[in-house]
Amino acid sequence: MRVSRFSFVLASSALCATTGFLASVEHARAQTVKTDQAEAQQRPESSVTASSGKALVKGGAQVSSAGSKTASPAGRETVTIEPGLANHPEKVTVTAHLDQARSNLQPDTGATVYKFSRKTLETIPGGDNAPLNQVLLQAPGVAQDSYGQIHVRGDHNEVQFRLDGVQLPEGLSVFGQALMTRFADSMSLTTGALPSEFGFLQAAVVDITTKNGTTNAGGNASIYGGARDYFFPSLQYGGHHGKWDYFATADFVHDRVGIENTTGSFNALHDLTNQYHFLGHLRYTADENTRISFIAGVSNAEYQLPNNPGQQTQFSEPSYAGSELAHHLNGSVDSSSLDEHQKQITDFAILALQKEIGKFSLQSSVFSRYSSLRYSPDPLGDLVYNGISQRAARSVFSMGTQHDVTWRAARDHTVRFGFQVFVERTVSKTDSRVFAQTGEDEAGDAVFSDTPIAVYDGSGKTGTVYGLYAQDEWKPLKNLTINYGLRFDGVSEYTSEKQVSPRLNIVWTPWHGGTLHAGYSRYFTPPPFEVVSSSSLYKFANTSAAAANYQNSAVRAERDHYFDAGFQQQILPGWRVSFDAYYKLAHNLIDEGQFGAPIILSGFNYRRGQVNGYEVNTSYDKGPLSLYGNFSWSRAIGKDITSAQFNFDDDDLAYIKHRWVHLDHDQRWTASAGAAYTFFHRGWHPLRVSATMVYGSGLRADGEVPNGVSLPQYATFNFSAVQSFKNLFGHSFLGNTQIRLDVMNLFDRTYMLRDGSGIGVGAPQYGLRRTILTGISQSF
Repeated sequence: MRVSRFSFVLASSALCATTGFLASVEHARAQTVKTDQAEAQQRPESSVTASSGKALVKGGAQVSSAGSKTASPAGRETVTIEPGLANHPEKVTVTAHLDQARSNLQPDTGATVYKFSRKTLETIPGGDNAPLNQVLLQAPGVAQDSYGQIHVRGDHNEVQFRLDGVQLPEGLSVFGQALMTRFADSMSLTTGALPSEFGFLQAAVVDITTKNGTTNAGGNASIYGGARDYFFPSLQYGGHHGKWDYFATADFVHDRVGIENTTGSFNALHDLTNQYHFLGHLRYTADENTRISFIAGVSNAEYQLPNNPGQQTQFSEPSYAGSELAHHLNGSVDSSSLDEHQKQITDFAILALQKEIGKFSLQSSVFSRYSSLRYSPDPLGDLVYNGISQRAARSVFSMGTQHDVTWRAARDHTVRFGFQVFVERTVSKTDSRVFAQTGEDEAGDAVFSDTPIAVYDGSGKTGTVYGLYAQDEWKPLKNLTINYGLRFDGVSEYTSEKQVSPRLNIVWTPWHGGTLHAGYSRYFTPPPFEVVSSSSLYKFANTSAAAANYQNSAVRAERDHYFDAGFQQQILPGWRVSFDAYYKLAHNLIDEGQFGAPIILSGFNYRRGQVNGYEVNTSYDKGPLSLYGNFSWSRAIGKDITSAQFNFDDDDLAYIKHRWVHLDHDQRWTASAGAAYTFFHRGWHPLRVSATMVYGSGLRADGEVPNGVSLPQYATFNFSAVQSFKNLFGHSFLGNTQIRLDVMNLFDRTYMLRDGSGIGVGAPQYGLRRTILTGISQSF
């Protein structure tokens, strides 16, 4: 209740502040344009009207603004028409410049950006059916991991997601996809030395430009499925009416590959998943300078946890493995028949106001997100194999506000400033069954009771994360841009810290088609609130789930010095190459691991960390042919674990304290490539074939030292063929028809993502074996 009241006050104050700012700027602008208004009343509104019968614009169509007298950017404008009376002009509301203004609120000056257009998203095997993390693997420097995780430039999952420029708070989804590729009209991944408007999670920024009813009018129904009981129906629909437009998409997923297989077999044991997702977008465009939008999403997923046959009993308490009770229980249950489940829910909503007032552009938003995770154990099996059977529930509710303002102060100066505030409430509850230690035998080994006892634990905490920034984009020369600024961030959760962070980026275009950039960013990354452990360790003392030690220092914020430099060159029309190098020095480097049977990530710190590497990318896109390829080299190391130490063996802690070790997600070489060609692309029935490749030199595993060896390298290929038919059924109500064939892991390569060893690695995982999927979609 306290959080709800505070959130209401926070939202109200944010909207009041925005209203006050708008009123003051509007008043100042009104004083300078009175004479212009008088003149404007004498002129026809040629820029925003079209004579009845002369402009035929269907939903989602675009018209050229050539000859327009507005200040909107030249090019193609998205428009909506309000039907007028006979002999009266129809009002046309131009909105494309609002999209451009929103993009300008958060520039990527000096950063490294990889963009996915709508055409690119449709070309990747699976198309809109492909999970978002699989799409992101096609970007440079992105390595895949188990549970759907990705690592960008050697960081552990520190990726922020934005919808139309608004950052979503982190959730608890470990292997669920709360955001769908189908909802994206386009997408970008930004990394490197980020400008000051990007804070909190800074390994990469994934900004999704959502579909809307103006540019995506009409509907589409799809059925997709195939091997391993894969069944994936989906529906999307969008439209517009007057100043309103809307878009919504929903799907249901049923298959037997919910989580990575724990063995290299073709099919996993106990791996059924059922998921449903919904995303909706509603917008109201009051005029060409004002827009209000509402985005909401729901994701609900249930998973069976895959079993690993032939496992030996393993317990947190070392003496338990050889105890008399362990021998008694050994063989009472088979590890291939365990019945563990996990359920994940994510709900979110965003309300945003965008406004253009003279030289000012702004976007103000309020948002909320609820995320929960529940793990149900195998009552006996978890006791036998882990020494603890624990029913775990964790949730986090976040609410906040974000404001971004651009002021075009002068021809060569663009000033940007804004702030973000998150208020978060996390709750954790566990109901455990363990064996109590009753004494010691003559050899000094522990003796345990053969009757489980119950241990209940629960905690809750409310915290705040906040940040504000200011920056100036200065163009001292025509071909030189300098973006400099400051950011102030703070966190008050399990740790209370703050930092002032300078940022500097320089972009130089010395010749036609060539761009060089260099930058430095000071980063402050609060520990993810939802993955910080708050368990009461002493409740499990003298039980079969006793911790290896009782050190549990608080997880602290990571502080980085980040350097980045590179260049990009246009070789020929459609052909581009780029190179980028980076180096990060970290203090209190944040990493995450999965400890225990519940697949819940827990955060911890390395006192020192270093990450460095480089990336090479090339692409060619012209006519029916598209090609791209990239590879990267990276090294990520850390020293001295300084928080959540109870999760680690004492010997490992002692070794890491004075020695550098590879991070468990350190992959030395990563590469991806793709090709697509469209046959009959000028005809009514085009056929597109495409293929992608992902290569990894292998994540880390334990050898003679922690994370001392690299897993075997692998390369996987995916293939897709999509046949489109324009108006196949000859009915005006029906649109295009698509039939698709996708083959994942075309050559059926067996490859290992994890072998179950390594710092913070809970179980082995293997990549997906060959999977053939087909589908049909119909537009209407």
